[in-house]
Amino acid sequence: MSPQACRRCRLSLTTLLLVCALVAPRANAAEVPAASAKKVREPAVAGLFYPKDPAELSRVIDTCLVGAKVEPLDGELKALICPHAGYPYSGPVAASAYRLLAGRDYQTVVVMGPSHYADLRAASVTNADVFRTPLGDVPVSAKARALARLSPFALEPRCLVQRPDWWRQSSRSAPAEDTADTWEHSVEVEVPFLQRTLKSFELVPVVCGEIDEEKAAGALLQILDDRTLLVASSDLSHYYSYATARELDQHTVEAICRLDPGAIGDGDACGHTPIRTLLYVAKQRGWQARLLDCRNSGDITGDRSRVVGYAAIAFYAPAATGAQFTRNDRKYLLALARKTVQEAATTGQLPAVSADGLAPKFTAAKGCFVTLTKRGELRGCIGYILPQGPLYRAVVENARNAALRDPRFPTVRPGEVDQLEIEISVLTEPLPLFFSSPEELLHKLQPGVDGVVLQIGNRSATYLPQVWEQIPDKVDFLNNLAEKAGCESSAWRHSGVSVFIYHVESFKESDKETTDAH
Repeated sequence: MSPQACRRCRLSLTTLLLVCALVAPRANAAEVPAASAKKVREPAVAGLFYPKDPAELSRVIDTCLVGAKVEPLDGELKALICPHAGYPYSGPVAASAYRLLAGRDYQTVVVMGPSHYADLRAASVTNADVFRTPLGDVPVSAKARALARLSPFALEPRCLVQRPDWWRQSSRSAPAEDTADTWEHSVEVEVPFLQRTLKSFELVPVVCGEIDEEKAAGALLQILDDRTLLVASSDLSHYYSYATARELDQHTVEAICRLDPGAIGDGDACGHTPIRTLLYVAKQRGWQARLLDCRNSGDITGDRSRVVGYAAIAFYAPAATGAQFTRNDRKYLLALARKTVQEAATTGQLPAVSADGLAPKFTAAKGCFVTLTKRGELRGCIGYILPQGPLYRAVVENARNAALRDPRFPTVRPGEVDQLEIEISVLTEPLPLFFSSPEELLHKLQPGVDGVVLQIGNRSATYLPQVWEQIPDKVDFLNNLAEKAGCESSAWRHSGVSVFIYHVESFKESDKETTDAH
């Protein structure tokens, strides 16, 4: 957004919380204290757009998250569109998106926000090493500098910055020279939500000016992987009547959900550039979009005369239909597991396995379990619910663990190995299952289909979908799972319980497709 456009939208501090604060005259350089030598991006809007006190900030975010209701996606979550207004206004909508991150593990999060204060002809990537909020420091990913080398991205290019009229009230001190990122709130307001929903992650903060969005998407595709989440920060329509805003925002949301960047005008969303960039990425990757929530400030404040629109939208890679692994794929993984069990039982060591030449499906990060049975009876079963590394390595490690480290059984002896049957279960990413009562939970569970992770306080346990064959009744299934977690059988009925579901592709050596595996 140009400085001239920003001047036409001068707002009071109260209105700023509804949407983006826009431009005020640039401060005299003599008033600016010396810049810190540390490469820390300090928070600019703590105490303005969200609470400055860490405990209060955590409470506000957690309240929003608890109130958000989202159904699991039918695929792997890849990207989000989230609003960036003050938390009292857009926080509940943003929480509908960030609630999906519960239980997920992303190594990197790329957050793209529009520039509100800089006259920028690039996508500015931060030069900081750390991005700070009241909730702590988030490391800036090495991918930030890699992305900055790809046009139209750049490492904090010099640009004209006009300070917002609240800069003297900011939670940060003024630097010797402003950058596009110095006062920008569109990226910053997303980070505390990420901190409350992800265990740990590295950040790539990007402030977008006027750029070629399709070219930007091509650059992003070079750094995106299965453990990178993409977030586009944007509000929707600004200062229309309630009815007009609803109509305009519906048009925008429909265009987003059908992945149509050409149908989104500059006036439809302040973050039109991040949104259109994300849509070009989604089209290239074959992602689908789902609307999670769409409201405006009138729904929250009751003032419907001049409102600002907010939406939360998720993008996901649809779950593959049918089997992902061919007969030969299964034979390879089962043979690898058997080789590992033999080596582990004989020497206690893992076999050497090279990733050279392996297909991407074997090197992709996946959760998996390895199950050992002997004459039909369980002999060991251990696995990773969440991806811990490439699938082939997960098979090796869990085959060893099932043979030697399952505390329920003695270690497998070398003479037993030929008597064992091996089964491998490859897991989809666990997704939260939302329910308001034990009865609703029972209604939503799918016996024989859902693997279930039950969290009761700081205790948790899981059953693979195969366990439904032994415990087909839903109540009995949850009672047993609660006991497995070390709780009383009825504990799953109490408040504060979380449930995650996943699906598996499982195969074993006695299957007809793999009878010649060993």
